[in-house]
Amino acid sequence: MRALTWTAADTVAVDTVPEAVIQQPDDIVISVTSTAICGSDLHLLDVMAPFMHAGDVLGHEPMGVVLEVGDDVQSVSPGDRVVVPFVVACGTCYMCRRGLTTQCETTQNRDQGTGATLYGYTELYGAVPGGQADLMRVLRADSNVIKVTGDLPDERYLFLSDILPTAWQAVQYAGVDPGQTVLVLGLGPVGQFASRIARHLGCTVIGVDHVAERREMAARHGIDVLDLDDDLAQGILDRTDGRGPHAVIDAVGMEAHGNPVAALVQNSTRLMPDAIAKRLVKTVGIDRLAALMTAIETVQRGGTISLAGVYGGVADPMPMLTLFDKQVTLRMGQCNVHRWIDDLMPLAEDPADPLGIDDLVTHRGGLDEAPDLYQLFKKKEDGCVKVVLKP
Repeated sequence: MRALTWTAADTVAVDTVPEAVIQQPDDIVISVTSTAICGSDLHLLDVMAPFMHAGDVLGHEPMGVVLEVGDDVQSVSPGDRVVVPFVVACGTCYMCRRGLTTQCETTQNRDQGTGATLYGYTELYGAVPGGQADLMRVLRADSNVIKVTGDLPDERYLFLSDILPTAWQAVQYAGVDPGQTVLVLGLGPVGQFASRIARHLGCTVIGVDHVAERREMAARHGIDVLDLDDDLAQGILDRTDGRGPHAVIDAVGMEAHGNPVAALVQNSTRLMPDAIAKRLVKTVGIDRLAALMTAIETVQRGGTISLAGVYGGVADPMPMLTLFDKQVTLRMGQCNVHRWIDDLMPLAEDPADPLGIDDLVTHRGGLDEAPDLYQLFKKKEDGCVKVVLKP
């Protein structure tokens, strides 16, 4: 079968790989009908490259049609349409029962010191082949797949795999009430959805991004947008009675603009032997913290910062005096997708499309076009906000 594979730092390619097959009685195999490129996938090209291997199949935002089911599978049958969450969880352990499926105690990667297994996401998270492929093996199907019973287009359901629940969790973690103000840093796919969700829940939303097309998209959904190059802190204060927002959602993470020294350190690991690079990332790795520092600077005293963007550093300098003095609450973590599906499915299927799901995808292509689309998305060219592939 064809699949998009990691070949080297900053390089992916479509290749022929072994066909996905049933390996355990609770597996299923799906024919992938739609699969998206996530901002987190871009980390595999640089920062996380030391943990990748040539031939790794990428992708963790897929959906498709069930082709084959293992003997123990009860919830779906061949022909069913399903979305696959990026997290593999058992659904029954202590953490899963608490709704923390990304901490699943059954699929935790204890040898790496990380949480639950993820599709298409490095040896740190299980090295399980992802969904940017013709076919995909889905693990622990009864606990994980989201069965689609409606007949709407794929793109109304596809983002339930990751970015829609990620944005929903970010807003929930922000802890805001209707009438309060939320600042969203970064208007990529997660930032777009987080902005719209916060506004849907009755908040006033300010969005920040340096890419004009992303600001224009957010503005179409009632978001008050600011350019990163503006006098940002003053602009935020002017809109929040001089106090700052009640909450800030950082939807940027480690790829923030600025922090040139950190960027140099991150990129330098691509030039090192993997064993050395892995050790450095795990012991002295640092992030570009411009977005997080902006969040700390601008959030009002007693406010909350919710981190939806991915961070991977272990030696990041943090302004603890400021955080303590301002009495800031900080929440973060990989999205517990399964926990939020019951809240989101009705919104995804609502004919009125209250979250503007139909207004997110800017680029589509076949699997063969994926390498070029990865670079387009990474460089934020041609107004690229979200890419969907149709294998």
